[in-house]
Amino acid sequence: MTAHAPNGPSNAQAPGQSYSQILRSTAVIGLAYGVVTLVSIIRMKSLALLLGPAGIGLLGLFTLVVDLAAAIAAMGIHASGVRQISASIGSGDSHEIGGTAVALRWLSLGLGLLGGAILASLYLPVSVLTFGNGQYGLGVALLGGVVLLRLMHAAEATILQGVRRTRDIAMSNIFNAIAGTALTVGLIYLLGTDGVVPALLAAAVAGLLIVWHYTRRITMERPPALSSLRNNAAPLLRLGFVFMISALLMSGAAYVIRIIITHDSGVEAAGLYQASWGVAALYAGFVLQAMGTDFYPRLSEHPNDNELCNRLVNEQARVSMLLAGPGVILTIAMAPLVLAIFYSEEFAGAVSSLRWLCLGMMLRIVAWPIGFIVIAKGAQKAFFWTEVAATVVHVGLAALLVPWLGVDGAGIAFLGLYAWHSMLVYLVVRSLSGFRWNRGNIRLGGVYFAATALTFLGFSVLPLPYATAFGLLAALFSGVHSLRELLSLVPVDTVPHALRPLLVRMATFLRVLPVHSGPGPH
Repeated sequence: MTAHAPNGPSNAQAPGQSYSQILRSTAVIGLAYGVVTLVSIIRMKSLALLLGPAGIGLLGLFTLVVDLAAAIAAMGIHASGVRQISASIGSGDSHEIGGTAVALRWLSLGLGLLGGAILASLYLPVSVLTFGNGQYGLGVALLGGVVLLRLMHAAEATILQGVRRTRDIAMSNIFNAIAGTALTVGLIYLLGTDGVVPALLAAAVAGLLIVWHYTRRITMERPPALSSLRNNAAPLLRLGFVFMISALLMSGAAYVIRIIITHDSGVEAAGLYQASWGVAALYAGFVLQAMGTDFYPRLSEHPNDNELCNRLVNEQARVSMLLAGPGVILTIAMAPLVLAIFYSEEFAGAVSSLRWLCLGMMLRIVAWPIGFIVIAKGAQKAFFWTEVAATVVHVGLAALLVPWLGVDGAGIAFLGLYAWHSMLVYLVVRSLSGFRWNRGNIRLGGVYFAATALTFLGFSVLPLPYATAFGLLAALFSGVHSLRELLSLVPVDTVPHALRPLLVRMATFLRVLPVHSGPGPH
């Protein structure tokens, strides 16, 4: 397949076909994410047993240093690259697609070398700021190599995402997870906490080789590097600067909050928060990843068609709520068991913060598709100030609540962040494109948010067995409702022939009338 023929239909689709595209891409990413999740369980469990809460906290802090340094070094060129490649696909400019890809690779190499060198040179102050001493200075210096590899990997992944090679993205994610887990667990088993940084380096090398295997198979024009940089560097960096600020604010907020927790309650408390964050993000992650993988490029192909953009966002939000809602409710209900399965009984102190984070994740799933309108339209000032406001609220709430409530305070701060951010982004997008939630999404969101909140509150007012039973029933009923709704959204004609009998049988069992053609419900 060539770069100018992405594996997805045009945005000019009837709603039923569009729902099919959303679910098809989500299914591909979801299946891959399911495999990645199983591998992640093995990794989390192994590392928890090998390192304990303090070691998990150390790994999390090293990872956040890389995230922050990479966010600064990348200058946002990968997020702007997805938009630029997608826009070129929408206009049919194959030469521009190849030029952007070449420019991305060379810019990533140069910025990665520069960013890695700067981090290595600042190893001592970064170690003192992060850990309170210079004990981990050598490890911080070695992370400079991880930054370089991270940027080079991001360039290849951006090309796959821009041309919407959803299956290749899914396969690279699977093999990356398997290789990263094997290398990380093996090195930490052999070296203990001394193996944390070598494990990050080895996993980064493996990830780059795996994603490169898939991008090298894409057929596209390859203009000379000098002309590609001359024509594409400025646009990538200009819009990328805003994305860089966003990534910096997001990574910086996570970094500062971990420092607040570490300095207030110690590295072990940071490990508890890292564990609760890892579990909360795991289930919602496949929905958010599918949005970035397929939905964002689709939206970016025709950013000036407000009616189309608003319809796509409503459709994506509906599917996202249907897919994520039951899982979030179930995670709240079974939080102690989930943490014991993924980590160990030493992480029981993370149960309450996990539940707070799950509430925030439900809001995050709704806020994300709206925010993509701001990005697709290139509204740089609006994007910048909404990200600044989100960071100020998140860090401010954490600074107030962590000294008072410990790790739970960080979870409440995350919920407060997305309660604020959801309202702010909605107002911004409404002014940009006239966006409004449709009635179906308002009803669905109200039901799922109520079920999620009641499940959460049940653990405060009911005995544990009753609260757990209520949560399981809420998850069951919401799961059945989600399945019925999803079956009613997708026309049978758009489903592969081999799966149509199964779809019809499921629809019959749940008393749903299968749709054979035409639009889905609004």
